[in-house]
This record gives sequence, structure tokens and C-alpha cells, in this order.
Amino acid sequence: MRGDSFMRPRIAIPADTLTEATKVINERNADFAPRMAVNAVLKSGGIPIILPNSAPENVTDYIDTFDGVLFLGGFDVDPTFYHEEPHMNLGQTYIPRDRFEIELVKQSLLAGKSIFGICRGMQVINVALGGTLYQDLSEDPAAQMKHSQTSPGNLPTHHVNVESDSRLFTLLGERPYVNSRHHEAVKELAPSLRSVAYADDHVIEAIESIDSDQIMAVQWHPENMYKHYTEMQDLFRDFVKRSEKLATQAPQQPLKIVHKIGEAYPKEYFG
Repeated sequence: MRGDSFMRPRIAIPADTLTEATKVINERNADFAPRMAVNAVLKSGGIPIILPNSAPENVTDYIDTFDGVLFLGGFDVDPTFYHEEPHMNLGQTYIPRDRFEIELVKQSLLAGKSIFGICRGMQVINVALGGTLYQDLSEDPAAQMKHSQTSPGNLPTHHVNVESDSRLFTLLGERPYVNSRHHEAVKELAPSLRSVAYADDHVIEAIESIDSDQIMAVQWHPENMYKHYTEMQDLFRDFVKRSEKLATQAPQQPLKIVHKIGEAYPKEYFG
């Protein structure tokens, strides 16, 4: 909880990881955050704070440094975290980021922080709270649309249908036009979450927490669209406002969390 009511909301952004050496960054496993997401937070009135991937037990020390947390896209979530073996079409994974972000979801909820998830971020939130994923959309019998567009990422490619009783509906309306760059998707929803938007083929496109305003997450990439589509900027503005509101009040009733650190996963992941 912030003591200074005039401080702009601080938004944590867990870093992605550059796993290969480059001419610019001459080392492996360099942490970074996409500039478009950072700028979207700044334009919405927040102050971005990039969190490097580290051991999950360090999350407790980070909690008091931010008001809300933004989970972004990246590699596939390792299926070990939802008790599955890797399937044929699973993409690249990075377990250190998974375990850090999963613990960050849980600790942030318990501390009453606001959460916004984008693409992989939505999937991580669902897994952290006990849900599962389709490792590839080819495994979802309902999936009949192209969800990994080849056109530029700032352009929309398909519509989604939004539930009228959702917070998302108040921001985007009934049928927003969105971009799409994913091959994994939510399969079984965690008990404390509900789906609030679907593609025409019924693939889940957005989720929210059931009994609070703490969580909103979308499967598309509004950070790539906000400069030209003002409604996508509204998602970030709403997130920053929620972060500010929750930072000045007592934590809401904690959501049900299925996993406990170290219990559901091999012990070596938490060494």
C-alpha cells in the first residue's frame, strides 16, 4: 500500500529473457522488456518497473515495490506446471521465467495487487491459479481460425465476442477487432477465473477474476495496437487506474490458489 497519494502507480513488468548471445548483448539470458509495452504503461499514467527473472523466493521482496503487475508475451509455458508432458507441437519454453512469474501471480493476488495479462501472460495467470492450456491449437477441436497472423502485429486480424456483464465490455464493447499471435490457448479455466471473450471459433480470448477487479487478461497484443486504436489504450488506462485504486485500500478477499510453491512441481525447479 502506497503512503504517497500523489505518486504515479508503479507497474511491475516481469522481464522476458533473450536466451541467445547477440552482437549487441554479448551474453546469454539477458533480461529485457518490450519498448511498446513500457511506453503503453507510461502513456497511461503508470511508472514501469522491470523485474528480472530470479528465484521465486525473491518475489516477496519485490511485492512492496509496485502497485500492479503486467504479464507479457513470450515463450510457451512449460506443461510441467500444469501436470502434462510436452506434446509434439509445443514451442520453446524457459522454466526460470515460468516459475518466477507463477509465484509472482500468487503473491501479487495475496497482496491485493492489480494484474493485467497479455497473450502468454493470460496463460501464466491461468496456470498459476490451477488451470491448464492447449499446448497447440491443433489440439483444440473447436479451433478453426488462424490465430497466428502473418500480417504486421499492429493490425487487427479477427473479431472477438465479449460478455456483456464483464469489465472488458465496458472498455471495448461487444465485438472488438484484435490482432492475434499465439498457438497456445486456455483449456481448463482456474476456479477463480471466468472467460469473458471468445473468438468466433470459441477459443478463449479474455479472462477476468470472478469476485474482484484484480485480474484482467487478453489473448491478443494491445501494446502493438494502442497507437492507432484508442480502445486498446483504454485497456492500459483501466489497468493503471485499478492499480492505483487497489494500492490505496486494504487487499480484497484472496482468490483461491490451487498450487503452493514447491508442491506441484519438481523440487529442483525451486533450488
